[in-house]
Amino acid sequence: METTTLYCQQGPSDKVYSVSLKPEGDGHVVLFAYGRRNATLNTGRKTPHPVPYDQAKACYDGLVREKLAKGYQHGEPGTDYQPSRPGKPFTGILPQLLNPVDADDLSGLLDHPAFWMQEKHDGRRLLLRRRSDLVTGINRLGLETSVPMPMVEAARRSVHDFVVDGEAVGNCLCTFDLLELDGEDLRGLPYGQRYLKLIQVLAPLKTANLHFVQTAFLPHEKHRMLEELRQQGREGVVFKSCDAPHSAGRLSSGGPQLKHKFYETASFIVGRINEQRSVGLLLFEGDRIRPAGNVTIPPNHDLPLSGQVVECRYLYAFRESGAIYQPVFLGIREDVLSAECLTGQLKYKSEPLGQAA
Repeated sequence: METTTLYCQQGPSDKVYSVSLKPEGDGHVVLFAYGRRNATLNTGRKTPHPVPYDQAKACYDGLVREKLAKGYQHGEPGTDYQPSRPGKPFTGILPQLLNPVDADDLSGLLDHPAFWMQEKHDGRRLLLRRRSDLVTGINRLGLETSVPMPMVEAARRSVHDFVVDGEAVGNCLCTFDLLELDGEDLRGLPYGQRYLKLIQVLAPLKTANLHFVQTAFLPHEKHRMLEELRQQGREGVVFKSCDAPHSAGRLSSGGPQLKHKFYETASFIVGRINEQRSVGLLLFEGDRIRPAGNVTIPPNHDLPLSGQVVECRYLYAFRESGAIYQPVFLGIREDVLSAECLTGQLKYKSEPLGQAA
């Protein structure tokens, strides 16, 4: 096995790109992983199926040369990943997705005894299934995905088979739900019971690579946690009804699982590729396609292709034009469908009293 880890730091952007040449079956495959340093990386295969060593080696060397030409430099070896199977099979396991709530709704949730609160981690949604020594990563679309090996090794230390749901942050999975345990489907249980069982399963492992998220139960605990997370510049918080069973997918509005972000992000479809490393952003509004402005792609990111889905951070959107203000490109989202890129995601600039439509 050969692995090259490359880094590129320009301004506030700090990225990593890893290329691996590994034996598989009767040949070799070339795998890659990329993203922010110290984050859980996006992964993929440059060779969908095993090829002869000389062919794989040429592909591997070409990828390294390409990244070095773009300003990347050699660095310390990064985290190894357990790759997903070719074709990313559908597992049938889907997470419960959260609906957003505004700041005006926080007071009622903070004081509601049935809603527990947790930190919303700035990572990648990931479910982990353990069946004996076979550990499989599953993304938010229910497809198999690659997993950092430290997570795999932590899961193998358990005496239980399970399916857990969480947010991958670097090499750590911050878990918040337990869907299956030793072959038993727990989705029909209230969330409070599932969470307590999750603690019982993961606490004995005593590892940061697979742990349960801290939860605030009482109103004064929730108020204190909210203020601390804001001061620390974290992403946001989530609220979960301790009485509700698991329901895969996302409700049209409201529901027993909600999120509040301290800053705005949204998923967009890439439209036109502009000059000087800029791309146009598009959103669906019903059956119509609306422009949402442009975003500059940092030099150490590959330019996305038209039709791909990307994630951007922004301050607010202008209601009249639909364009987002001060956009920052966060990366390509392979686990978000273009049909999910809706204008309903946007948070608009507040209008002075008397000027609202």
